[in-house]
Formats: sequence, C-alpha cells, structure tokens
Amino acid sequence: RQGLRQAAPRVTMLGESPVKGQAQRRIAIRAEDFHIQRYQQRSSSCLILALDASGSAALQRLAEAKGAVELLLQQSYARRDSVCIVAFRGAQAQLLLPATRSLVRAKRAMTGLPGGGGTPLALALKMAHEQAALLQRQGVTPLLVVLSDGRANVTLQGLGGRVQAQADAQNWGQQWRSSGHRALWIDTSMQPDAQAQQLAATMGASYLPMPQVQAQRMAHAMDSLRTGPA
Repeated sequence: RQGLRQAAPRVTMLGESPVKGQAQRRIAIRAEDFHIQRYQQRSSSCLILALDASGSAALQRLAEAKGAVELLLQQSYARRDSVCIVAFRGAQAQLLLPATRSLVRAKRAMTGLPGGGGTPLALALKMAHEQAALLQRQGVTPLLVVLSDGRANVTLQGLGGRVQAQADAQNWGQQWRSSGHRALWIDTSMQPDAQAQQLAATMGASYLPMPQVQAQRMAHAMDSLRTGPA
C-alpha cells in the first residue's frame, strides 16, 4: 500500500487495452517506491544500588551518599529504567527494594535507613550478583552502582575478620566482572581510597570519588555506564 501511495503522483499509462481505442490504465511501481520502517526498541535496564550503611562509611557521609542516590533515582526514572536497592551493614545485606519503576517507593525505602555496624561488602556483592542474574533471565540489563568506602570487615559467613572479608569481597568482585555486566563504584571515603579503587578495578567498574560526585559528573558517569563497553 505504501508503494502505491508513493507511485500515485507519477502514474504512468502502460500498454494498450484489448478494446480498441481504450487505454489500459496500469500503475508503474518502482523499487524505490517501497519504504521499510524499522522501529528501534530500547532494551529495559535496572539500576542495582548497593548502598553501604555501615559505620566505616561514617554517618555524616551516609547523608551525602543518599543525596547521590536520589540523583541516580531521578535519572533512572527519567529514562524509565527500574531500580533495585541493596543496603548492607552489620552482619548482613538486605534487599531494601526489589526492582521497581516507582520513584516514590524508591525514595521511601531510603527514608530512615539506619547507619552503623560492620561492612559485609561480600554479602552485598553476592546479593547484587544474584539480582543481576534474575534480571537477565527476565530480559532486563542490570547495571550496578556501589556506594562504599570498600573497607570490608565482615566475611561472607557474617563473621568479623578484615583479611578474610576483603578476600571474600575481591572474590565476588571477580564474579561480577566474569558476568560481563557494567558497574560504577562511588567511593564514599573522605579522600579517594586505595581499597575502593582496587575493588572497582577487580570488578571492572568505573571509579568515582565521592568528593567529585556532582550532578553533572554523576550524569556523565551514568551515561557512560549505560552506553559504554561491558
């Protein structure tokens, strides 16, 4: 039908009618009259936020981290991406909010989030990895943003022990890298921290120190996370 519409303004009479004196009207349609429309469908993404609420992150830094999280939430909402929040402190990681597109639910989950206790970073990375696998099975692209100083001191078994805790965190960082999913590490230390940088490198994650987390830099980092190479 589209080809007929394109050819109509240039109708050409072809041939003679079998009845003498009457022209046979046929429309000449050329290949260029046909146009194919392809609609590009953007695959859905889910932003997994792994938020360090432990004592090592320092309570005054947690408030600043929440501000960065709210900015991330607004960006994801504008793009119609879903958001999943994992919070970790004490001896456990908690799925604070399953994947949702509700900005209200995401902000509500952040309200009153307590701080303090140990840093079970390995448990948080393990939970993020599990959520990413679930999302991938649903056809959703997972994107991980970790907000932490990287100073793990709670093991995968929920026990104290800094050396083993760091080893467990490194192991799950490698697991994330092997998955091929993208990640961004926002270092919540007062100054850029070597442990956080090392963990980000292990995960194959981009690294952004908290003192440099401004709206424009955050937007650029998230755009790179969404569109950059895995």
